[in-house]
Amino acid sequence: MPTERELQVAPIVPESVMHNTKALSNLQTLTASIFGAAAGILGLESYGGFLFYLVFTVLTTVLFYAIRVAPTSLSAGHGPFDTSRYFRTQFEFWTGGLFNGLAGYILTWTLFYGLVRA
Repeated sequence: MPTERELQVAPIVPESVMHNTKALSNLQTLTASIFGAAAGILGLESYGGFLFYLVFTVLTTVLFYAIRVAPTSLSAGHGPFDTSRYFRTQFEFWTGGLFNGLAGYILTWTLFYGLVRA
């Protein structure tokens, strides 16, 4: 656990950053499965299904940023789209969801597609 002096020098606590990253990863995995079920029920195939995943994953990340990160980050004087106060890197925040939930998306997409179209 960091000391009081260390928190004054570097106010970002690694344990909190890890917790935030895990919470975001859980959200992205859950929504990827929900989007996979929706794509399967809608009967999307090929590029349409992957485009559906891409659009809704980006939308989820933007909504998470707008609701949870932006209000406090902007009021603290950080620039727009700067997530360094809560996450390790901006790249991890903005693109991590594309790869973290892809396997779950494909699994539920094919499952529900097979159930509906069979």
